[in-house]
Amino acid sequence: MQVTETNADGLTREFKIVVSAGDLEDQISRRLDELGRAINLPGFRPGKVPMQLLRKRYGSAVRGEVLESTVQDGSAETIREHKLRPALPPKIEILSAAEGADLEYKMSVELLPEMPEPNFAELHLEKLRAAVPDDRIEQAVQRLAEQQRRTEPVDRAAANGDIVVADLVGRVGEQEIPGSRGEGREIELGATGFIPGFDDQLIGAVAGEQRTVRVSFPEDNANPELAGKEAVFEVAVKEVRDKRPAAIDDALAEAVGLDSLDELRQEIRRSMQREFDDLSRQRVKRELLDRLAERVGFPVPPGMLEMEFESIWKQYEAEKARQTEAAATTGMVAPQIPGQASDGDSAGGTEDAPAIAERPPELSSDPVMAAPAEDVPESAPADPTQADAEEQEARAEYRRIAERRVRLGLLLAEVGRNNNITVTQEELNQALAREARRFPGHERQVLDYYRKNPESMNNLRAPIFEDKVVDFILELATVEERQVTPEELMSFPEPEHAEPEAPAPGPEAAAPAP
Repeated sequence: MQVTETNADGLTREFKIVVSAGDLEDQISRRLDELGRAINLPGFRPGKVPMQLLRKRYGSAVRGEVLESTVQDGSAETIREHKLRPALPPKIEILSAAEGADLEYKMSVELLPEMPEPNFAELHLEKLRAAVPDDRIEQAVQRLAEQQRRTEPVDRAAANGDIVVADLVGRVGEQEIPGSRGEGREIELGATGFIPGFDDQLIGAVAGEQRTVRVSFPEDNANPELAGKEAVFEVAVKEVRDKRPAAIDDALAEAVGLDSLDELRQEIRRSMQREFDDLSRQRVKRELLDRLAERVGFPVPPGMLEMEFESIWKQYEAEKARQTEAAATTGMVAPQIPGQASDGDSAGGTEDAPAIAERPPELSSDPVMAAPAEDVPESAPADPTQADAEEQEARAEYRRIAERRVRLGLLLAEVGRNNNITVTQEELNQALAREARRFPGHERQVLDYYRKNPESMNNLRAPIFEDKVVDFILELATVEERQVTPEELMSFPEPEHAEPEAPAPGPEAAAPAP
């Protein structure tokens, strides 16, 4: 095999590889000989099938098999001999593979960059801490009691706060509003979620009454086809129900599977504290990533950058399509049932969603860093020229974010590799169990799915590896803790230069796969 390096530009290496026709013929003959000893053909004893017949029957298939294995083996050998660290699987271009002639092909491979490790001891970070105040616990108990409320029919006129059970349909002119027709809708008077003035017109209604509700959609309605238009809803009141919050006592705790009110309060405190601690960690992690981004500037493999950008852009387009669809539907169904969305006591924070580029088989054991979805415009501009300009601007911004993700992902992967940080099977099993618990009644199907899909298991491994590397760095850095109120923790400004993303795909061991 003759190997000639033809390009060494930046992170790209290209080689021309030639395998002589004689070497190929030797491999084909050996493979046919092995095949002849293993198969049974009528009229021939095992191992006595003539080579000429074997070539006629199996020569083409065997030759294709030999060519494929020769390219794979030759590429792997070239990578080993030149001590390369590929970022992605090599690209192969066959130049010549005619029967009886030499095999010539070009191999192009992108390399992982040299990544100098920052001095983590020089990093100075601040970690905010917040304790759970008693009044927040009591507010949560009150909300729980509200959620456990009972409703009972009452023989009186509907008042503010009551629930009116009704059949209804809405029209704009003679045209029925799609999605407005409903039977047995529960309408909580005084709750948010209505067209302004809708529920006010049901106050005083009694069971069996037919009411006509006239409203005007707001000028900024999500559905432009309804914006500013007048609508008429025919409402047939079937029942008026009074809602009564549950009593705040041990029975309330028992309703959610606990033994006493004291235990309920303790569980709420623990849950809120976990949320505060998670938000505190998110903030210090964000600050850490920002500081690392300031200190590293090595080039990133173009192929990895393109994969990450395409992943982000697909999320962008999917979210934009979802919002467009939502605007076209929710605007038509303005009188939705109110009061269904609970007002949870959350510590806030950024919700992560994977932005995962497809991984090559050679790196299938490596983690892929999770990355949250990016914000997208609420609505597309009407002017096509403006829309094109905004798309180009968005592409440039998301490409910059993709580059930062890839660079940070590679850096964290290199830190993990250099310091022997790995994900244990026990940690992976725990993550798998947590994932299965998210789907009650389908735990077995979830476990089977992950065990049959190695890539999905890698997606579970990725955030564990990332957190372990972050913890390792935080142990070396100087981290000062500061006690703040929950309000300060949730409203504290993002660190300077903060960007809404976490690391992108990066191999846990930045070395060529065997």
